[in-house]
Amino acid sequence: MNSQTEKISLQGAAGVIEVQRDVPSGEARGIAVIAHPHPLFGGTMDNKVVQTLARAFVSCGWTAVRFNFRGVGASEGAHDEGRGELEDMLHVVGQLAPEGPLAIAGFSFGAFVASCAAEKLWAARDVRQLVLVGTAASRFSVATLPADAHERALVVHGEADDTVPLAAVMDWARPQSLPVTVIPGGGHFFHGQLPLLKSLVARHLRAGTA
Repeated sequence: MNSQTEKISLQGAAGVIEVQRDVPSGEARGIAVIAHPHPLFGGTMDNKVVQTLARAFVSCGWTAVRFNFRGVGASEGAHDEGRGELEDMLHVVGQLAPEGPLAIAGFSFGAFVASCAAEKLWAARDVRQLVLVGTAASRFSVATLPADAHERALVVHGEADDTVPLAAVMDWARPQSLPVTVIPGGGHFFHGQLPLLKSLVARHLRAGTA
């Protein structure tokens, strides 16, 4: 992401996990672990939406950790339809954010995995923020968020997303009475609207520290 980005290799259940970490100036508020889009459709930790999320977190004083799921880039192993990818994310959290304030975020398939990670970690960890963007609700069984997570959660979707229809996200959110922030005219990858996405995420993060 920048010249200060730290490259890390972890040992996971399927072998090496490739990680990049960016730190804010001054003392960090906590650590955000961010998951990338679907590995079989070109998703990596260098995806522009994932990098935008990382920049938003860093600008608000969080350390941002991105990683490649198994079988992507230098991460070993093979795609596991979400099961192994959840294991990867939980392993990164356990190794690089073992204690203290935690944020969980993801884009598309990564938002699905992040929702499952939040479900697993919520009772045991101090999860301060949850950011789900372009949540792949039409393709995967996105986890229901804990009721007390709602005020800390930001769900963002593009009105014109033709990869994951907005209606599918609303169908997931409606039974939970979970608000969804809709970007007018936005597509799945938010082309031309990444600055707006960053600003929405940063606004949410700053409100959470007020």
